[in-house]
Amino acid sequence: MERRTIEPRPGWQQTVEEQGLVYPLTRHPDDSLRPYWDESAYYVFTLPEVEALEETVEELHRMCLTAAEHIVSADRLGDLGITDPRVAAAVTEAWHRRTELPSVYGRFDLRYDGTGPAKLLEYNADTPTSLVEAASPQWFWMEERFPGADQWNSLHERLVAAWKKQSALLPPGSPLYFAHSTADELGEDLMTVAYLKETAEQAGLDTGWIAMEDIGWDPLSGRFVDQQLRFLRSCFKLYPWEWLTTDRFAGHVLDTLDNGGGTGSTLWIEPAWKMLLSNKALLAILWELYPGHPNLLPAHLDGPRDLAGTTGYVAKPLLGREGAGVTVHELGSPPVVREEACCYQELAPLPDFDGNRVVLGAWVVEDESAGLGIRESTGLVTDEYARFLPHVILQAT
Repeated sequence: MERRTIEPRPGWQQTVEEQGLVYPLTRHPDDSLRPYWDESAYYVFTLPEVEALEETVEELHRMCLTAAEHIVSADRLGDLGITDPRVAAAVTEAWHRRTELPSVYGRFDLRYDGTGPAKLLEYNADTPTSLVEAASPQWFWMEERFPGADQWNSLHERLVAAWKKQSALLPPGSPLYFAHSTADELGEDLMTVAYLKETAEQAGLDTGWIAMEDIGWDPLSGRFVDQQLRFLRSCFKLYPWEWLTTDRFAGHVLDTLDNGGGTGSTLWIEPAWKMLLSNKALLAILWELYPGHPNLLPAHLDGPRDLAGTTGYVAKPLLGREGAGVTVHELGSPPVVREEACCYQELAPLPDFDGNRVVLGAWVVEDESAGLGIRESTGLVTDEYARFLPHVILQAT
């Protein structure tokens, strides 16, 4: 693994926007606009490195599924903050009937510097973003800058294949709606959903389009409807389950949930059992089940324990996106147990490449490794000001 600098392509911004990345710049607190898509540098991997990372990702995914089974069978949903009995019942049923429910993708965030085993930082298995840039613009960048090279990137074909395979699980005779929230002003959620809709259409699915805020409730039929009062029989939503089960329509969601077997009105993708994986408590439960595993960092739910005096630690709220609420407690700082439920994970500073701290986003489609996206930041936490950099696989020199 190596970071190399390179001159950006002339007109790069227009190029990536035409390829679906309509948010190539990020506005910073000082009101400046700086590249989010950053092709002034790129990362190089060897094929053996990528093959080892692929095996690691698929092993981590299997471990996470084992942890999900443990959470359900040991009745530990409360450790995840899932205390509403109706929500807990919905998650449990979805897990038991998961083979009947479409489930498409997820993203592991990994610490890796090319010299040791990759370490799991978290698993974004419900509403992961940075998909568009990983699947499309970085592939076209590679073809233009390094023709004949390769990339850890089979995202597009795997997504199309996943929709084809799982189309039989969808309710017949109605479109699969794709929904995003209009609260996202950058356009990232919009384009992520648009891209997934495109892959579903390439798989031959009949699709529809709607904003979450435009989904209506028909009290006469007791169903969710679109703006033309057509039933939403199935819907892919880039809208976290913790919102879906707590906003003002939460009761209707649970009342009409098709959780496998076609007994309800609306089938939601990703399914409710993904709440077991998109929760930082998973990190602590994994450490309980696989203590000392080379791809895990020590993590606890009841406080930092000995991490405060040995390595330092990071306190992560159980739910959250883009590093929100994460606090870093370096070695020697007094241990703090936060009022908010958190996972306390060993501090493993992100690898520093010339002042750039990097995190690998490794994608899983269904149960298989499918690609890589790389984000850089200047601080210890990868937040909304991080940059996306492309990568290539080259022969070792």
